[in-house]
Amino acid sequence: MKNITISVPENVAKWARVYAAEHETSISRMLGDILRDKMDTESSYSRSMERFLSKKPIKLRDNGERYPDRDKLHER
Repeated sequence: MKNITISVPENVAKWARVYAAEHETSISRMLGDILRDKMDTESSYSRSMERFLSKKPIKLRDNGERYPDRDKLHER
């Protein structure tokens, strides 16, 4: 585990102490959980975007044709 130091306004620090106490945790654990969740979300989004962009686009119509209607696209 790596220690870091942060600076926050006094009112934020006060709120964080109360919030952490109400949830029976420490400010350190609370911030670690928040940062871990953010990291996981960002990683998941990046993987999804890479997977999406790696697929070859499909052509919806040939020149001069109309676009398919919604029902046909969604197999309804």
